Amino acid sequence: MRAFQYTRARSLSEAVTAAAAGATPLAGGTTLVELLRAEIARPAHVVDLRWVGELREWDTAGEPARIGALTSMAALAADPLMAARFPAVVESLQLAASGQLRAMATIGGNLLQASRCPAFRDGRSPCNRRAPGSGCAARTGPAHDHAVRGTSTACVAPYPGDLAVALVAADAEIETRSPAGTRRIPAAALHRAPGATPEREHVLGRGELIAAVLVPGGPTARNAAFVKVRDRGSFAFALGSAAVGLEVSAGLVIAARVVLGSVATIPWRSHEAESVLVGERLTAGTARAAADAALAGTCGPRAEAARGAVTKACLTAASRAGVS
Repeated sequence: MRAFQYTRARSLSEAVTAAAAGATPLAGGTTLVELLRAEIARPAHVVDLRWVGELREWDTAGEPARIGALTSMAALAADPLMAARFPAVVESLQLAASGQLRAMATIGGNLLQASRCPAFRDGRSPCNRRAPGSGCAARTGPAHDHAVRGTSTACVAPYPGDLAVALVAADAEIETRSPAGTRRIPAAALHRAPGATPEREHVLGRGELIAAVLVPGGPTARNAAFVKVRDRGSFAFALGSAAVGLEVSAGLVIAARVVLGSVATIPWRSHEAESVLVGERLTAGTARAAADAALAGTCGPRAEAARGAVTKACLTAASRAGVS
């Protein structure tokens, strides 16, 4: 680990000022410390956000629910009101990492976690995310590691997170603070597909920090499920996942959200799957048809895992909407 300047921010404005001057934000540290030790991240200056009380405030009873960026994943997952209003969000938290890591990891930090691509993480292989213009060693690596949606010639790494998938399905917004003030970004617009610039993983500008996550209530948030398929039962990143939210009236689906995780370079909303569901009774056959529509034209272990996740998430969400 290389030496760096350290600043302990006491207010959000102080943190924004430091970040605008080039400091790398430190939240729970579960990703950044790992990257520092591997010398993949080499910041000259780190600003510690953990003493900024404003970022720890949260209210899950409000409309929308407001969750401070420094709220720990474990604390939010344990909130009973959160579980009642946003079950898919809570499931995405409960299935992430390990209990120890969830106690440290923060909501804001989780949304911006770094790629798990082996070429990025080994610090040696050509990787356009780590070293722009160096190439993408993963393209010639095992197909098991490749995304099947949203890739480019510059990058094939799947987005690794779970929480963002559930937040996109819940139509959440990300509130940020920067030298220019406050803005809200739809969760669906936070992450960037790699295109020709995979090193630009999100839309945040210089000095722009996540302050809070805003999650609106409603049927598609309440009648929702998150399903994660992985190689082992715990402490593993998804091979494929899905968040599904439904609004049902008179036995028919009148609104749907279907978002895929770990099969695309960003959380991937499938309008094709939603079109299959809307106007139909949700049966096992309808759920499978939606899964097939979401993964049409793809193959391989990630695609098959995601098909299973979509199918199960549809049926679980339907059960929560009162469809037997």
